[in-house]
Amino acid sequence: MTTDKQKETAKENIKKAQQRWQEMTPRERAVAQPKGKKRAKPGTKGEGDYFRIVVRSKEQFTTFRYHDVGEKGGILRLAGKRSSGSWDTQVWLISKDDAHIEGDTLVADTEDARSVIEALGSKPKHVEGDVFEAKDRPNIPENKKPTEAQQKARLENIKKARQARRTRAAKKE
Repeated sequence: MTTDKQKETAKENIKKAQQRWQEMTPRERAVAQPKGKKRAKPGTKGEGDYFRIVVRSKEQFTTFRYHDVGEKGGILRLAGKRSSGSWDTQVWLISKDDAHIEGDTLVADTEDARSVIEALGSKPKHVEGDVFEAKDRPNIPENKKPTEAQQKARLENIKKARQARRTRAAKKE
């Protein structure tokens, strides 16, 4: 049996614990739980509007930004900024209207989604929920460079620079 003193001490301890609990932030309260309270990571539940193709780990980046690719709401690119200042793709998000899952593979329903999936360095591999993993675009060896696209872009840039010089020279006259 418990004594009167033990009962009083127990009541005081409960009051102290309740007071401390009231002073905690929701985050502190969650950490104080035995297992802690974690939110579900994006895409793991399979309830979202997008399939998520992870190309690089998020630990490589410090800041993130979404970009709409093509038509609005179809395909999104989550770009990450490294500590060096360079930007790169961390995740591709493909709308569930633009693709579907067959077995463990992601199958494109639209041309935009097909081009994104084909541009990846490997087939997207199902991880869990709506999350897939793939390698980024294949690395082109230096002896194959410049590619046709790089040559074409370089010529266009040269034309733009020449045109800008001409317009500046014409304004000075």
